[in-house]
Amino acid sequence: MKVTINDVAKYAGVSIKTVSRVTNNESSVKQATVDKVNEAIKALHYQPNLAARNLAGTKSYAIGFIYDNPNAYYIIDMQNGILSACKDKGYELVIHPCNAKSATICDELTTLVKHSRLAGLVLTPPLSEDPKVLNALRAIDANYVRIIAGENANEQFGLTILVNDRFGAVAITQHLIDLGHKKIAFLSGDLHHESTKERLQGYKQALTKNHLVADDNYIIEGKYSFESGVEGANTLIKLNNRPTAIVACNDEIAAGALFAARLAGLDIPTDLSIVGFEDSPFSRQTWPKLTTVHQPNADIAKVATELLIAKRKEQDATFAKVFTPKPVLRDSSATPKR
Repeated sequence: MKVTINDVAKYAGVSIKTVSRVTNNESSVKQATVDKVNEAIKALHYQPNLAARNLAGTKSYAIGFIYDNPNAYYIIDMQNGILSACKDKGYELVIHPCNAKSATICDELTTLVKHSRLAGLVLTPPLSEDPKVLNALRAIDANYVRIIAGENANEQFGLTILVNDRFGAVAITQHLIDLGHKKIAFLSGDLHHESTKERLQGYKQALTKNHLVADDNYIIEGKYSFESGVEGANTLIKLNNRPTAIVACNDEIAAGALFAARLAGLDIPTDLSIVGFEDSPFSRQTWPKLTTVHQPNADIAKVATELLIAKRKEQDATFAKVFTPKPVLRDSSATPKR
């Protein structure tokens, strides 16, 4: 038979209300009592009914994951990180994909918060970077944590996880320069993502630092997709003075560029070095495997969710935490052929 809260209370020798306080992580319960209840929960293999708790209580125990991103690997990593934190803290996860460019996006998200009784939202780019969305959520006192690219956060928009994409882009471009590359191209992702701008700035910063000029012909605007990488690489390969290396804005773009280069008869990395960003499964599924920049998306999501829940419980929650992506050197980058 299914174990109930009554069984746990009887086993621990406490009231049902006390068991409820412990499962809700309320701070008013003595530690000795918490230990006794947790021992009973473990012994009886009790699983709280989170849906019933949401309906019956005044508090919500559901976290919303809000995203507009075509990269399935990114979404899976973020989802796994949020789920890990939710399970640890006794929360459920509500997943809500949406169109950040929609004219009704603000109404859509505020309605979601109200109707789903969400305890808080984990916002990812570009939604986490949109002042209209953030102001609409603040207007209804919605709790949220935003994950954004950058080194500094605007305190006006609250709890923030920063990903220092610029540092990662500087480092991976510097890696190519150290190998001897001087003609280095950049394949961009969607420019309405702040991460794209940060990675582009990092690429340019590394070139400037080494007294190299960023050639406009080498910077190709695109999207975060394999197809965009194919198209961008084809444009670069056809140049009379084609580059010897490509920095791609993510691994999916890099994989597309690698595919196009091989179709054109180029050897990677002898004829052309290609590097990516994010260290997604794409980077390990290509041949050769991609040199890239490791971005711990699952860890980022988990920390973001933990901070969101801690803030809700009025515990100490750091205003902003910074993650710094770092290069992972594999087989797709080498010294340029003379």
